[in-house]
Amino acid sequence: MSAQTASGQTDTGRKPAARRTGSWFASPPPSVAVEIGAGRVTAVVLGTVDGAPAVTAQATERLPDGLVAPSLTTPNLTDKAAVTAAVQRLLREVGVSRGRVAVVVPDGAAKVSVVRFEKVPAKAEDLAQLVRWQVRKSVPFPIEQSQVSWTPGVTDAGGTDYIVTVARQDIVQDYEEAVAAAGVQVGLVDLATFNLVNLVLAGDDAGTAPGDWLLVHVTPDASTMAIVRDGALLLFRHRPVDGEGSLSDLGHQTAMYYEDRLGGRGLSRAVVAARDVGPGVRGDLEALGRAIEQRVGKAIVEIDPRALVRIAAESGSGGERAAIAAPVGVLLRERVG
Repeated sequence: MSAQTASGQTDTGRKPAARRTGSWFASPPPSVAVEIGAGRVTAVVLGTVDGAPAVTAQATERLPDGLVAPSLTTPNLTDKAAVTAAVQRLLREVGVSRGRVAVVVPDGAAKVSVVRFEKVPAKAEDLAQLVRWQVRKSVPFPIEQSQVSWTPGVTDAGGTDYIVTVARQDIVQDYEEAVAAAGVQVGLVDLATFNLVNLVLAGDDAGTAPGDWLLVHVTPDASTMAIVRDGALLLFRHRPVDGEGSLSDLGHQTAMYYEDRLGGRGLSRAVVAARDVGPGVRGDLEALGRAIEQRVGKAIVEIDPRALVRIAAESGSGGERAAIAAPVGVLLRERVG
């Protein structure tokens, strides 16, 4: 994995068995993760029981609408003090007062691009310059004010894809500070959908299961669709809730682009992670599920961390399991790394 850190340096250590999505920071693996999302904050502690990973503590709290408003260009935490207080309550509830914590943030806080290089520079600093040059016009703010990370994606005869994530530094800092105020140290920051992908990959054979598959991630603020090929991210599409078209439209556009532009060879499965969505979105999601089932030939599967880890004191709700899925994904990812 290669990711640019906050200091602008590049870390090339901890190469995983499978190519996973990158993070903005590189650090020793944390055992605690906090997800700050639209409408909800969640804390998860990952430990070991009988030699296997297990969620030993978890807590989640619903937030008032609009308290977290993911955006590329404006502050995401409209009441930073209220979000900070919610994080502090949850960390007290799970018994965490110090140590490293992974922070999972909404997809809408960053711009994700898939860029292709026919030839990859041999020097890390040359690659860094090339990546920044490629994405500088894709974000509505100066690249000098941003944090940029990248990780290799699909490689074939035509070149190598890189998954590039760009976010404004001050926006990332707000999320960091909301967590660090509890007395802990932020070890890494990463996007929600990336770590849903990481959770699914952790359930594969070291993340190397061949074939293409689809992840559908739906939250109150947005929908994201990601296609993974042979363990590497191939396509990432994000639509805010106020964006044009419906969830089904996003699914159709994603499928057409995959087939027409990316040499789609058919999806082996489809996984959905949905939390805190209203009846209208739920109905749209069910319609999308039926369309995907016709295309894939298999029923869409809800993401379930229980397939990988033992979960203490779970509610049994599919929505609650989706709420802890990304935090579990980032913690498992760091352990594998």
